[in-house]
Amino acid sequence: MSENIQVKQLKPVYPAEEHENVRALLDYAAETYGDDAAFILKEKPARRGGEPVYRNISYKDLREDVRRLGTGLIASGVSHARIAIIGENSYHWQLAYLAAMCGLGICVPLDKGLPYTELKTSIQKSGCNVLIFDRKHASLAEQLRKEASDPMSTPTAVSLYICMDDEEKYFSFGEILEKGREQIAAGNTAFDTLKVNREALSNLIFTSGTTSAAKAVMLNQRNIMYNVYSLKQVEDVRHGDVNIALLPYHHTFGATGQLLMYSCGVTTVFCDGLKYLQKNFVEYHVSVFIGVPLLMEAMYKKIMAGIRKQGKEKTFERGVRISRMLRKVKIDVRRKLFKDVLNELGGNLRMVVSGASALDSAVIRGYQDLGVEVVQGYGMTESAPVIAAENLFNRAPGSIGLGTPGMDVQIANPDEEGVGEIIVRSPSVMMGYYQDEAETAKVLKDGWLYTGDLAYLDKNGYIHITGRSKNVIVLKNGKNVYPEEIETIIAEFPYVRENIVFGEVRREGADDRDEVLVAKIVYDEDIMKDKYEAVTEEEIRETVERDIDQLNSNMPKYKHIHRLILQTEEMAKTTTGKVKRYEEKTADN
Repeated sequence: MSENIQVKQLKPVYPAEEHENVRALLDYAAETYGDDAAFILKEKPARRGGEPVYRNISYKDLREDVRRLGTGLIASGVSHARIAIIGENSYHWQLAYLAAMCGLGICVPLDKGLPYTELKTSIQKSGCNVLIFDRKHASLAEQLRKEASDPMSTPTAVSLYICMDDEEKYFSFGEILEKGREQIAAGNTAFDTLKVNREALSNLIFTSGTTSAAKAVMLNQRNIMYNVYSLKQVEDVRHGDVNIALLPYHHTFGATGQLLMYSCGVTTVFCDGLKYLQKNFVEYHVSVFIGVPLLMEAMYKKIMAGIRKQGKEKTFERGVRISRMLRKVKIDVRRKLFKDVLNELGGNLRMVVSGASALDSAVIRGYQDLGVEVVQGYGMTESAPVIAAENLFNRAPGSIGLGTPGMDVQIANPDEEGVGEIIVRSPSVMMGYYQDEAETAKVLKDGWLYTGDLAYLDKNGYIHITGRSKNVIVLKNGKNVYPEEIETIIAEFPYVRENIVFGEVRREGADDRDEVLVAKIVYDEDIMKDKYEAVTEEEIRETVERDIDQLNSNMPKYKHIHRLILQTEEMAKTTTGKVKRYEEKTADN
């Protein structure tokens, strides 16, 4: 067994402080940034055709609103609760999250993209007794309430339903905030005096998975606060920046990233929808954001399409050549030279942090040619989440950077080419998987988190991921797909002898690529004939496609199977009987 290879850490560059817990972070932000805007909220005009109204929420206002909501919730019977939150990114989502993290109980963020059965199972498994939801997810609350009175159904433990918006059937945030204001005015300090144990379970976050296989990651506030502290030391997020919250808040990086924004005194705004994204960049003069490759590549393609539409492609390319030559002699004119292009994105965009999967190096160079710096990061929910990252001073094409401060990262058991599994030991590493000692023992060993990701170090010590030993497929929108889970379902079709699911890059144009799921199925000809009366290739394919269509209809869109490979030949296997995934995948690519 080879000796583990130690990974270098990024050196701290910026002043930072580690906060004891979320309450301490809120206090710090309110006292340090005071009347500066924590959020800018856009409210619809009072009359049709009117102008929208913009409302600034200061850091002092934010802390007071959290205090009012928390006090109102306690007065409504919420304490030591397990609080599920589901909804679009919003100010109210953040209020719910922050109030829960300030001592009300355990927060359970739910993925709004999951089907009802998975959401219900997550709520049941986590033992949530409070559900906070927005208007778009009122149907979830309604269905849960109906099933609670159905003797044939297995109910959840939810006893209190709270809508972030005004809905007659439910408690609303407006009512609870007003109740909290009245209680505080009457001298109620119940929320103010709640104790927050930074070592106790604080977050339950479900990994992407089907109902039967999803695991719930247990995080405490030490995990989360240390990750914020580590990031603040190395990333150039500035007081006064404007951040647009694009990563979903139920995503660990979305939640931790927002806490980083509070720590740095950043103003956060919300997107009106992807088709309005460019308009929102201009509207709010966005300067930083955290994104996923799919979004960043789409934005860049739109920029380039606009340049081509104006017939300025050759002028732009000449400008890029000139600016690259000048940068070699330490003269940077990018933002002046491409001012008109940058103005299409609001004029202030200066840095983007990309996570989830690798961003196309051509797109990275494209943004940097414009004067927008791009840094990539790597992590997983089990590490709250960031493990390694680039920053403005440490970047290498195709790499995920170095370990962030305090992250003891190693390449375990490297082979002759230096490829081994990434493992990490740090205060950010999870407590374990909820009610799943067996799975916890597989990934937590002697204080080390075994990520399942394979990587090597280049000559300068930067980490390059080569594959994923757990076979997880990371899509460009940030979603993780665990192929074994889908394979288990496909294996239940009577004619399936064996199958694998893998990702395949789909190209729709020269610059348009994303990864989609492919199912390779070995079927039994006799069962096809006897049970389905399917004999010809066309009949067999139609039979399988019907079942796959049904499977897709019960899955989130990002888990849909897009292509089928059907065969009767047995797949290549190891001596222990395991399918050689890599061989089978590459045989059809």
